Amino acid sequence: MQFNPFAPDVRQNPFPSYAELRREAPVFKLEPMGFWLVTRYEDVQFVLKSPQLFSSEGMAGPQGLQDGVRSIITMDPPDHQKLRSLVGRAFTPRMIAELEPRIREITRTLLAKTSHSNEFDVIGGLALPLPVRVIAEMLGVEPRRLHDFKRWSDIMVGQLLRPGASPEEVAYEQAERSAFEQYFRWSIEERRRKPGDDLISALISAEEEHQHLSADDVFGFALLLLVAGNETTTNLIGNMVLTLLRHPAALKELSRDPSLIPAAIEETLRYESPVQMLFRIAREDVEMHGQRILKGAMVWPVMGSANRDEARYPDPDRFDIRRDTSGHLAFGHGIHFCIGAPLARLETRVAMEELLPMLANAKLAEQPLEYIDAFFLRGLKHLPLSLPQGRLADMPPSPRELARMTSQLVAASARDAYKGVRVLLRRAKGDSRPV
Repeated sequence: MQFNPFAPDVRQNPFPSYAELRREAPVFKLEPMGFWLVTRYEDVQFVLKSPQLFSSEGMAGPQGLQDGVRSIITMDPPDHQKLRSLVGRAFTPRMIAELEPRIREITRTLLAKTSHSNEFDVIGGLALPLPVRVIAEMLGVEPRRLHDFKRWSDIMVGQLLRPGASPEEVAYEQAERSAFEQYFRWSIEERRRKPGDDLISALISAEEEHQHLSADDVFGFALLLLVAGNETTTNLIGNMVLTLLRHPAALKELSRDPSLIPAAIEETLRYESPVQMLFRIAREDVEMHGQRILKGAMVWPVMGSANRDEARYPDPDRFDIRRDTSGHLAFGHGIHFCIGAPLARLETRVAMEELLPMLANAKLAEQPLEYIDAFFLRGLKHLPLSLPQGRLADMPPSPRELARMTSQLVAASARDAYKGVRVLLRRAKGDSRPV
């Protein structure tokens, strides 16, 4: 059979091709490059949980994701466990949960900028700037450097998405990357001398068995968070909004019961995985489904296909926010399960809670949708919506905002009631002074 992951029609909708691969060639050699695609759920899971057979050094390519920088996603045991354990001490669930009020504030600020327009680009207006701003603040980037950080983020992500660049573009990007690296290495040394309340300081102070993260380790994690963290969340938010607009019954159900948003996020991760595949290198000869993968060969476990495997998820091409999505591989599997998954889920939940009232009146703009240029990612360049029945400012409050307003009203009523009781007690004692 034929399969070309770079073909425009496949990039637009790869799922029929994935289904054919699962049926006809679950372990498929992509010629002339000699790369192996693994597409069935059990096989993808096997590759991801077997670092002794499939090395994560493959994540340094095929497009130079890390450009020679030491990073946790390119490491194998035992180095991976040491760095993961140290990073995990700084990147804790509690630290992520405490970000929710600030994430909501940033989300509302971004939405307020478009409150007087009947058109809204979900990607440019929210899905792209939200994770960039959150990660910048987590890393302790000074407010005056946020524009620089945004430019660096765009360049780093752009290098992933563009298959080639002119010599002039390469020179410019190298200069900007150098500026980015100089800034963060300076920032790391500053945090060593004067720790702050930010992720870099937490990473520097993380310690286990008297081991510390080196400046290269901290920089590598900051770069990973900048690129992988931004792109995954941007794609997830965009994919979820588009999928809900294409499934109005699900959108209506969410509007009636916003508590289903977390389940809808998990179904979106399964149905439209933001990261479609990862890259591994065979550490020895491996046989799968009668195919012999030779040592040193590049292997691509395709999570976007595994998450629609009929053997794992019945009727996999149906979007169902009440489906049991347990075990989906959108964030990977095994020792390299995405450490930033809780942050991506939190940002997406907050974004959807704030967007949900608007989506009831939104329609997709009448123009072709264009997907980003990276074959291993799935996300939109733009997602323009029209709001013919009202502006963002006219939308009803989000469920969270409504709960907050109700809480404030109840508290105010309680204060007034308490004040009234005090007045009555004083009057009963003959005291007419004001309270």
